[in-house]
Amino acid sequence: MELNSIFNIQNTAEFEQKSLEIFKFQAENNLVYKTFLTHLKTNVSAINSINKIPFLPIQFFKSHSILSSTKKVEKTFLSSGTTGMTQSKHLVTDINIYENSYLKGFHHFYENIENYTVLALLPAYLEREGSSLIYMVDDLIKKSKKPNSGFYLNNLEKLAKTLIKLDQNGEKVLLIGVSFALLDLVESYQFNLKNTIVMETGGMKGRRKELIREELHAILSNGFGVSKIHSEYGMTELLSQAYSNGNGIFKCPPWMKILTRDPEDALTIFPEGKSGGINIIDLANINSCSFIATQDLGKTYANNTFEVIGRFDTSDIRGCNLMVL
Repeated sequence: MELNSIFNIQNTAEFEQKSLEIFKFQAENNLVYKTFLTHLKTNVSAINSINKIPFLPIQFFKSHSILSSTKKVEKTFLSSGTTGMTQSKHLVTDINIYENSYLKGFHHFYENIENYTVLALLPAYLEREGSSLIYMVDDLIKKSKKPNSGFYLNNLEKLAKTLIKLDQNGEKVLLIGVSFALLDLVESYQFNLKNTIVMETGGMKGRRKELIREELHAILSNGFGVSKIHSEYGMTELLSQAYSNGNGIFKCPPWMKILTRDPEDALTIFPEGKSGGINIIDLANINSCSFIATQDLGKTYANNTFEVIGRFDTSDIRGCNLMVL
């Protein structure tokens, strides 16, 4: 199987075909997923629709090595977590696929990264090891080839001055930051940005009270002087990202899709427009698992778009107890 062929997907039919190919490949070559499917008594050869594919509960990334490849692990990404919390581990055997995914994904939605100065305000991620977001943003900074691109850990004054100067000079800027740090910035400085995309990556990381998206974006829009706040949706266990251009509705690149499932019956997929647990198909995850049942709640819409509306109250997704390994 040509690994990078997923980035040439043109339509829904090609996505379905490639998804079923990868499902059958992973059902045979991913020991954890194969065992999970066996416990579900899944007839792999009978699966002829992505709506019938069983999705692996995301918790298994905390307790098992999720691999569909025998190649050497090139990079291990770790989830954030408080002291004593088990972290998810994403074992990546081909880092080039991840790099292709985020570069092509960004270009799909925003143009070539070289058109932007990238300013990153990601203290919670920089302060720990193994963040896939930091790996991506660091590479975007390097590939932007702009002298002012970089991480601004705690130097808000320097960031504010740089941001204002670049924006006033008419340069295209991508300011990407974790929510609490962006709030810190607009509480200390006032902006009126005309050429800058402000993108939040979500989460207060225990630093501030959680806000609903509408409230967070209203504060940030007012503080930065922009009409909308963009968002990035990704996670440690994935190799692809979805983006929102300001209305809370995320769009997936052609090799990624969101489905919603019945919270009471993990194997039942809901139709578009109905809220449920978020299942993710990430075909870039070919060497791990491309079919993941997350702990997020969401709602899908037409044109491969979706909205994130919350998290499961319980830490366990139904279906995990089907398998004790």
